[in-house]
Amino acid sequence: MMNIWLRNFILLALMLAASGLALALRPTQKIADQGPAIDLEAIIPHKFGDWREEQRNSVQIVDPQQQQMIDKIYNQTLSRTYVNTRGYRVMLAIAYGTDQRDSMQLHYPEICYPAQGFVLQAKQTGALATSSGSIPVTRIQTSLDQRHEPVTYWATIGDQVFQGGVQKKLAEMSYGLNGKIPDGMLIRISSIDTETSNAYAIQTQFADQMLSAITPEYRKKLSGSF
Repeated sequence: MMNIWLRNFILLALMLAASGLALALRPTQKIADQGPAIDLEAIIPHKFGDWREEQRNSVQIVDPQQQQMIDKIYNQTLSRTYVNTRGYRVMLAIAYGTDQRDSMQLHYPEICYPAQGFVLQAKQTGALATSSGSIPVTRIQTSLDQRHEPVTYWATIGDQVFQGGVQKKLAEMSYGLNGKIPDGMLIRISSIDTETSNAYAIQTQFADQMLSAITPEYRKKLSGSF
């Protein structure tokens, strides 16, 4: 009888210790509350380099996800169409969330485009070269009837760019062990163009000029590296 009582007591003590440890390790500090305030409308210039915002959008921008999902996951979203002096249009969409733990994760173009009827034709990872450094990106080719829309995007957690769930989970765990709740951002650049290589080249130029026009503290937030 004594052995059973002792065993139950030890099990109870271990359970309480584990519960206390989990509580102690639970992240409580939001990174979003510690750095400069994020206001996408103010951070992203309406005009930079060879690009200016087109006030009357002649191209439909695909939302990152259905509206109710956007409201749940993201704190802010920004959608704009820019046009250069040659009349080429680029669509920019940025989504920002202050809590990017497992229950509140970013949703990616290769998921949300097909959900809206697009065909995902190809996907590849690569590097987006800018004057300040290189950003790991994902590129996808999508189509809807006669609309061909190559897409370049990258995602951040805290101040790091990640590719894939493993990298995101490792970064999330690193922040969590330091008691921090990471924020996250998804930056998507796309254009309607049947020449995929041309689209990606122009999207790279667009991203480079946009990042160069942003102040250094916010540039690091968007690029995760510089």
